[in-house]
Amino acid sequence: MHPMLNTAVKAARRAGGIINRATRNLDIIAVKEKAANDFVSAVDSEAEQAIISTLREAYPGHSILAEESGASGKSEYQWIIDPLDGTTNFIHGFPQYAVSIALSHRGVVTQSVIYDPSRNDLFTATRGRGAYLNDQRMRVGKRASLAPCLIGTGFPFRQVEHIDIYLAILRDMMKGSAGVRRAGSAALDLAYVAASRLDGFWEFGLAPWDMAAGALLITEAGGLVGDLAGEGRYLETGNIVCGNPKIFVELLRAISPHLTPTLKKG
Repeated sequence: MHPMLNTAVKAARRAGGIINRATRNLDIIAVKEKAANDFVSAVDSEAEQAIISTLREAYPGHSILAEESGASGKSEYQWIIDPLDGTTNFIHGFPQYAVSIALSHRGVVTQSVIYDPSRNDLFTATRGRGAYLNDQRMRVGKRASLAPCLIGTGFPFRQVEHIDIYLAILRDMMKGSAGVRRAGSAALDLAYVAASRLDGFWEFGLAPWDMAAGALLITEAGGLVGDLAGEGRYLETGNIVCGNPKIFVELLRAISPHLTPTLKKG
């Protein structure tokens, strides 16, 4: 395992331990609402600090971009952190959440870890070296058409102005696929695409820490990731589509007729 990836795994497992301990006392965890339906708990903050402390101990000169504490430092290396993706699930005791850590070098993601502490599932990737789930090599699914596919998604709760467009796309996906799932953790959904548990995924209005680690997992597992126009600007636009190469094209084809010029541009 690459030394930087090994450090990220150590940080993710530390955060996962904090999260698992907190599940025993969910009723006393302090929770705040950052925005409508967007929550942060004391566990998010504690897990994030554990991650940052572990990373800074090994790489004090690296910069950080974290969901709760924001950006700090200046370096060609940047750690992109979501300490608890799926906070709403977590505070309700719904076991679908994950720790997400990625390392970007000069704007290119080179290392990624997504850790599901409730299942002890560890998804890892190093650019050019493949993607793994608990040390087993991952490959995206092989389905060649949308009809037999299970597709993941997330609701655009941060972009209510796009709800009607989203619902139109959802309707077509429900008609054209074997099923659509909205589990509530984009990072884990992306990991599931890499592991072929989902055949594809799309969502609007995500943040870099929601996508960075999962996107590398998918590309290293043989899949494609893009924005709504199929381009590589998803970390900038916050809009993402992914799947194996054939399903990626099918998803873009299904989504495209519904997009406004604004959404096409990101």
